[in-house]
Amino acid sequence: MTTLTIIKDLAKELLTKSEGGTYRYILGLAGAPAAGKSTVARLLKDMLDELSPGMAVVAPMDGFHRRNDELLKMGLWELKGIPATFDAEAFLAKLEEIQDGTRRIGWPTFDRTIEEPTEDGVFIEPEHKVVIVEGNYLLLDIEPWREVGDYLDEVWYLESDQAVTKERLLARHKAGGKSEAAAVVKVESTDLPNAELIEECKGKADRLLSLPTFS
Repeated sequence: MTTLTIIKDLAKELLTKSEGGTYRYILGLAGAPAAGKSTVARLLKDMLDELSPGMAVVAPMDGFHRRNDELLKMGLWELKGIPATFDAEAFLAKLEEIQDGTRRIGWPTFDRTIEEPTEDGVFIEPEHKVVIVEGNYLLLDIEPWREVGDYLDEVWYLESDQAVTKERLLARHKAGGKSEAAAVVKVESTDLPNAELIEECKGKADRLLSLPTFS
């Protein structure tokens, strides 16, 4: 089966789970940095919208990065991407807020061109019956991250090949303005240790996804 065929079948499954009443189904999509989470989330949304127009939205965890000035004060700017560089409490509060499927709720996104979050970068509307929350640390088994699962109906873990994700990460950092040497340092000091931490938690996932294009 192709990746698109698999995702289409998953979208049909999500449609069935979300049908009826005002209930909002919240899916978590976890995985290592550059595993392809954003791409899979977007494809799921697009296919859900083909089945039922306007029913799905993507809510990225990256919008909860702490701002650069805060990270500098915390001495964590060079480690941006580790769990402590995210505002987990704000993330949990927003997850609780979107349980209410009757009102419009703003959700922050992340602008990679300036490496800063954008408040209310996307809006979750009452007609959005499926919210796809994608991010690195949805399965992390430390406080307060372990509370994330209380707000998600299920979590899927996207498998990835470290060699592939390493190349993607190097390209991402260089596109963001880092030199080759600086990109290598960032990947080896932060991204790969993060990936190992995330993979250790995948046993908590409700489903492991291994997609041809992303493995």
